[in-house]
Amino acid sequence: MFKKSLLKHVAKKESVTLSFLEKQLDKGRVVIPLNNKHKITGITAIGEGLKVKINTNVGLSTNELNVKTELAKVDCALKHGTDTVMDLSVGQNLKILRKEILKTCPVPLGTVPIYEIALEAERKRGEFEKVRFDDIWDVLKKQAQEGVDFFTIHAGILKKNITMIKRKKRVGGIVSRGGALLASWMSVNKKENPFYENFDKILQLLKEYNVTLSLGDALRPGAIADSTDALQISELKTLGELVKKCRKKGVQVMVEGPGHIRLDEIKKNMHLEKKLCAKVPFYVLGPLPTDIASGYDHITAAIGGSIAALNGADFLCVVTPAEHLRHPTVEDIRNGVIASRIAARCVNVLRFKDEWDRDYQLSLERSHRNWDKILPLTIDKEKAQEYRKNLKSSEDICSMCGSFCSLKIIEKCDLLK
Repeated sequence: MFKKSLLKHVAKKESVTLSFLEKQLDKGRVVIPLNNKHKITGITAIGEGLKVKINTNVGLSTNELNVKTELAKVDCALKHGTDTVMDLSVGQNLKILRKEILKTCPVPLGTVPIYEIALEAERKRGEFEKVRFDDIWDVLKKQAQEGVDFFTIHAGILKKNITMIKRKKRVGGIVSRGGALLASWMSVNKKENPFYENFDKILQLLKEYNVTLSLGDALRPGAIADSTDALQISELKTLGELVKKCRKKGVQVMVEGPGHIRLDEIKKNMHLEKKLCAKVPFYVLGPLPTDIASGYDHITAAIGGSIAALNGADFLCVVTPAEHLRHPTVEDIRNGVIASRIAARCVNVLRFKDEWDRDYQLSLERSHRNWDKILPLTIDKEKAQEYRKNLKSSEDICSMCGSFCSLKIIEKCDLLK
């Protein structure tokens, strides 16, 4: 599937052996999202035994249609270390934005094709509920041909789940846009999920272009009151069955996960996904262990994401401070990316010597207040440099301790000599 030279490059980047990487790919525990038609330099591998990765979402909304602003968000995310980008556009000009990202972005690009399918259905047929599988196929094929590296497809929400939703009311309802669209379509048409019914045909297309499938969790909980409920688990079991079909057809696959999850249930959720889904890479949307941190959900997600990664999650989705409130700005993207990188790093530093060495080196330089060597090692160099510039003193101390700097006090005695 991949050239040996590419795999050697990835193995070196991941600080693992080539044989380990090849075995993990063969087992389906690692994916490398890379469309046959997409030429990128930032090759990314995701999965068990590798460094935890992060993804950043951008995209036009029905009210925010500025392509240049979204491209600026992509640039910001890349500058601050995102591993992949997803275009979640649901507004006009989405084709223009996707083509621009594909042309200029050096890392893998993912999409949620149902968003374009919904827009096209409204334009051609007046409403999404009138969409046909031919409409779905046209969009999937076009995006694959353009070079999109991975698709989120909500094939796990079924007619039986709609019955469960009516019977077991949720506090948070269905928070997945793709899930809500498909639930509405199935309810109106009294038919099975078209992605599920035509799954084998879709896999043939993904195989042809080497598009990685990210199985979306349409029924992820949108409130911690719904954490690990029957709806979520029912869909996860279906996703496990679909994973087997992907593996049989030779299609790279990962599974998306919750969502709003209680802190004490994060570990259980990670282990459950790995058990039911053959240990394929797990891509978590958060998780968010509290619902009331509006304006600070990047912090909430970093807390949940770090615990999730420690217990098996492989891929963290960036959550910005604007989550649940508004369309994110470029600054929101920056804060979200940095928070997710911190979450991933808290786990990576435990597993990889090169990651540990960077923390060790910074701590060593900090003990001697070598600021010129400290600042380049920080995750957000610009912010660290900005804080240092605001010091009123030119001494080699921080302004909190001032002349009572603990490190300087210890240097004057014999304790560390």
